[in-house]
Amino acid sequence: MNSKIRSYLKSVAHPIKPTVMVGKGGVDERIYASLEESLASHELVKVKFQAQKDQVRPLSEDLARNTNSDLISIIGFIATFYRESEEHLIEIPRQLRD
Repeated sequence: MNSKIRSYLKSVAHPIKPTVMVGKGGVDERIYASLEESLASHELVKVKFQAQKDQVRPLSEDLARNTNSDLISIIGFIATFYRESEEHLIEIPRQLRD
């Protein structure tokens, strides 16, 4: 994924509220399942870390790797993930793909 697409997805994600929350229990199978479900239905998902705030980057990279998604950005304690679905819910402009 190039920087133009990443920047475009950041702008699309701006108004989106976090749909997956990571609490005291940390990242476990429930978090993976919730993120998988959210990515399948929305493509672009925000995850809010309410606990383990010192581990946001490594946990986010692990979530992206295990869900076959792209980590778009981390701002504060919120990570944004993207995975294209078969429905192509988010249309990425053709000129950005080049």
